[in-house]
Amino acid sequence: MKVLLYFENQKLIAKSGIGRALKLQQEALSDTQVEVTIDPKCKDYDVLHINTYGVKSHYMVDHAHKMGKKVVYHGHSTYEDFRNSFTGSNVIAPFFKRYLVSLYKKADAIITPTPYSKQLLRGYQLDQPITPISNGIPLDKYRQNTQKVKRFREYFDLSDDQKVIMSVGLFFERKGILDFIELAKRHPELVFIWFGYTDLRLVPKKVSRLIKGDHPRNLIFPGYITGDVIQGAYQGADLFLYPSFEETEGIVVLEALASKQKVLIRDIPVYKNWLQDGVNSYKAADIDEFESKMMQILNDDLPDVSQSGYELAVARDLPEIGKQLQRVYEAVLQE
Repeated sequence: MKVLLYFENQKLIAKSGIGRALKLQQEALSDTQVEVTIDPKCKDYDVLHINTYGVKSHYMVDHAHKMGKKVVYHGHSTYEDFRNSFTGSNVIAPFFKRYLVSLYKKADAIITPTPYSKQLLRGYQLDQPITPISNGIPLDKYRQNTQKVKRFREYFDLSDDQKVIMSVGLFFERKGILDFIELAKRHPELVFIWFGYTDLRLVPKKVSRLIKGDHPRNLIFPGYITGDVIQGAYQGADLFLYPSFEETEGIVVLEALASKQKVLIRDIPVYKNWLQDGVNSYKAADIDEFESKMMQILNDDLPDVSQSGYELAVARDLPEIGKQLQRVYEAVLQE
């Protein structure tokens, strides 16, 4: 069996969750008997596994069907997580939803990261098989490494006693960045670091103004960083605080869990069936609860549940994800 993994505009989306999904899928399938190509000119594949939504993606789906190929669409995006992102996103969100549905309807099967996102897609009146499969995590990559932690603290010139709150994401309101900035304002004694980057011309002025410099001195926006520094941050920070209002899964949450980091997230539906408050993570409903639980975690007033969180990541290790993807491919070919 040969599968064409298609990601439109790979360089443009490289710093997003969808962009990272390409590497995750390639690595997951490397542990299977599935032959993988990412060459869009390839013609001898059996299944097109498509992940993006541009004009070229439309063409790839139509061309695949003309050649009698099966199409599996990866439902990373929804109407719900498109809102409150780019400037004007709320205005065009209804049109984006119709466009998404027109694409997803062309698939023989749909993969989406969680049961929650499957529920959303079912609400779009899609009747193909929809299979929830986690984006997965390369577990070994986040194995405890004191040298990476040292590299992280040296990179930001952090003293041994400075406590660090970290988050990772695009500069979207949906990601909860305004709450993260407010927490930094409330706690100048702590260091807050938000990893990630978005062209500031694409986000609302109230967000870009804060990113450019109208934020407290204890808050750092280092941009998009890969490798030892961010892996060391996942392991060496005192808390991963992720205040996002909407996700289809949250790859960065998996990365934090795999690093045995303490995790504090917003209490939203996507986490309902796998992340449990006080069991393998902590949840907050609003800014005040985020502040309260953040301080309790830092002061060891709440139990450390990071080991239980790590076990969730183990169940989502890439070799297991590869097996699940292969089963979907086999199912569409047997239809």
